[in-house]
Amino acid sequence: MRKIFLCLFVFMLASVPAYSAGIQDNYDIIIAGGGTGGISAAIQAVSMGAEVLVIEASGMLGGQAIAAGVANMDDLSSQRSGIYADFISRVEEYYSSRGKSIGTSYWDPRNLAFEPHIGLRILQEMARGENAPDILYRSEIVAVGREEVISVNGDTVSGLPQVNSVIIRTPEGMRNITCKVLIDATEYGDILPLAGSDYMAGNSATPSINHQAMIQDITWTAVIRKYPGGIPEHLKPKSPLPGYDMARINYANYVAKDGFTFKGEYPVKLPVDFITHNVYRGLPDSFTPGNFDATPENWPNISKCSVNWANDFPGQNKLGDKYGLPVSYLEDRNLRSRLERDALIKTLHFIYYLQNELGESWSVDENEYGELPEAARDFPDEWKVIARHLPPVPYVRESRRGVGDKVLTSKELFENSLSYKEGRGNHEFQDAIAIGCYHLDLHHTDIEADMESYLGEKQVYIEQHRPRGNFQVPMSILIPRNVDGLILAEKNLSMSRLVAGALRLQPITMMTGQAAGALAAISILRNTQPRNVKAIHVQEALLKSGVNLSLCTYSDVPANHRYYRAVQIASLYRLLEPEKYPDTVSYDVGYDITFVLDNPELVRDIAEGRDKGRFGVDEPLSIEGRRALIVRVKELTGQDLTLPEGEITRGAAVDFVMRTMVKL
Repeated sequence: MRKIFLCLFVFMLASVPAYSAGIQDNYDIIIAGGGTGGISAAIQAVSMGAEVLVIEASGMLGGQAIAAGVANMDDLSSQRSGIYADFISRVEEYYSSRGKSIGTSYWDPRNLAFEPHIGLRILQEMARGENAPDILYRSEIVAVGREEVISVNGDTVSGLPQVNSVIIRTPEGMRNITCKVLIDATEYGDILPLAGSDYMAGNSATPSINHQAMIQDITWTAVIRKYPGGIPEHLKPKSPLPGYDMARINYANYVAKDGFTFKGEYPVKLPVDFITHNVYRGLPDSFTPGNFDATPENWPNISKCSVNWANDFPGQNKLGDKYGLPVSYLEDRNLRSRLERDALIKTLHFIYYLQNELGESWSVDENEYGELPEAARDFPDEWKVIARHLPPVPYVRESRRGVGDKVLTSKELFENSLSYKEGRGNHEFQDAIAIGCYHLDLHHTDIEADMESYLGEKQVYIEQHRPRGNFQVPMSILIPRNVDGLILAEKNLSMSRLVAGALRLQPITMMTGQAAGALAAISILRNTQPRNVKAIHVQEALLKSGVNLSLCTYSDVPANHRYYRAVQIASLYRLLEPEKYPDTVSYDVGYDITFVLDNPELVRDIAEGRDKGRFGVDEPLSIEGRRALIVRVKELTGQDLTLPEGEITRGAAVDFVMRTMVKL
C-alpha cells in the first residue's frame, strides 16, 4: 500500500506531542462533532462494541438542539424510535416527575420542548456507562491522513484513498490518532475538504465550488426568562451595541406592544404581541413554580422561551445584493467568525429591544450556559454578562454536503413520502435507515438561482415536492463516493439543498446519526469498508435497537409482535404482498408547527383504521406466496432459498428470510 497525506497533515505530524491521559492513540471510530448526529452515532457504535472517540469543538454536547439552543423539537413525525425516542422519553420522565409539561411551544401542547441544561444532562447520562465513548471537548480535527489501499471484496476492487488517522488540535496541543472509520458529524461539514471528499456547497460542487453561491441564514439563539420582581441590574444593559437602530426597525416588524395575537391561522399575521412571540418557542421552566403548556389559556403564564424567530442572520437584511449567506461562510474561517459575531450581536439587540422598547421584564436566563462565547470576547463588559448566558455556538442550518454514488433529490423524497397514500402502494427505500417528517424548509436562498440545476432542482419544487407525511432516508447517502473509511452524518449527507431543508432538523439528524454509528460499527466488525456493508446488516442492528424503518404499519403486527422487525424488512424489500395496503388520503404537512393530525380527512381515516394495512402475519403461507418469496429472494441475493417444509405462517416465513439474508 502507498501512503498519501494531505499537506497539512505531513507538516503537523512532526510537531505532535504526546499528552492527554485517558485518550488512546488508536480508535475504531472517530466522530467529528458531538451534536445530535455525532453523539447518536457514538452511543450506537459503542453499544455494538466499537471503541469510539468523539471530538467536539465546543465545550458542550448536543449541537443544534442544545449547544445552539434549538431545544424546541421540530418533530412532525408520528413515529419516534431508537435513540431519539429514548432521549424524548427521558425528557418527558424528568419533567413529569416535577409536575411540568414539555408541550410548551409552537402554540400547541402536542409539541415537545426542554431546557438546554436538562437536555445536556440527559445526553450526558445516555453517553455514560460501562461502554461509553471517549469525548474530547474544545478540540478540532485540523488534518486527515489517508492511505491508498487496493482492497478486494468479492468481485469489487476499490483503489480509493482510505482515511486512517487525524490530527487534532486540543487546548493542550496537537495529537495524532489513528482510526478505521471517521464520521463527519460537524455542523459545517468541515471534515469533507480535509478528507479530500467530493462535496457540494450551496448550488455548486467540487472541484468548482462557487464561494458566492448562497446558503441559508444562521441564528444565534438565546434563552430568556421573565423576572417578575424586575430585571436584575446586571442583566439590563444601559447602552445598545452598535447597529441597534437598524435592528430595532427589523424587530418592530415582528414583535410590537400592540401586535397581533396568534389565532391559529397561517401565515402568522405580523407583528405579533410579546406573549405570542414567547409561546412560539416556549420552554418548560424548572425554576418557576407551577405548570403551563401551550394551550391558549396558558400563554400568559409562559415564563421562559428561546429567541429564534426574528433574529435569523442576515434575515431580512442583505449581505451585498443577496439574501442569505455566501458559501464563503463555510469555506473561509475568518469570514465565518466575523459573520457569527454579527449574528450574536443581532440577538443581543433583541434583548435590548424587549427591555427598552416593549418594556418587558425579561432577560437572559442565568440558569442556562455560563461561558462567554468566543464571538463576544471583545464586547463591552455589561454585554459580556449577558452574552455569557447565550449558547456557545450558532444554529447552522446548512453545511457542506458530501457527494455519494447517490444524491437524494426532492422528487425522490416526495415520491417516497407518498407510499401507501390513496392506493399508491409501496415506494419505500429498500436501504432505509431512518424515518423523518418535515417540509423543504429553506431560510432565504430559496430562489431559482440558488437551486442545483445539475440535480434538476427548481424553486417551484419547494411546494410541489413537499413531503406528504413521513419519509425515509436511504443508507446510500451516508457514504461518499471517492473516499473510503469516511461516513457522512448530521447535515452533511449526499442530498440536494431542498432535501437538506427537510433532513436538517434535530429528530432526523439523531436518527441518521444512529444509523451512521451502526454502519461504522458493522464496517469494523466485518473488516470491510462502509460502502461494502449490506443495508440488511445495518437495518438488523437498528431494528434491534428499537428503530422503526418501514413507512407501513399493519393492524395485525403491533410493535410488540414477535415478527414486527421481520415484517418491516418484508415491506422494505417487498418480500411478500400484504393482504391489504393502507389507504389513507394524501395529506399535507403544513407550516412547520402544524400537525398532520389537523387534517380532518386523515383523522377520519385513522378512526376507521385506514391508516394501517393488514399483513396476514398469522395466516398460512400459500403455495403462490411460497413461490413468490423464493423468486424475490433470488432477485435480491442471487441465492436459492429453501424454506422449511410443511405449513408455515407468513410472519414466520419472512422472519426466516430476514435471518437468511442477514447471514449472507
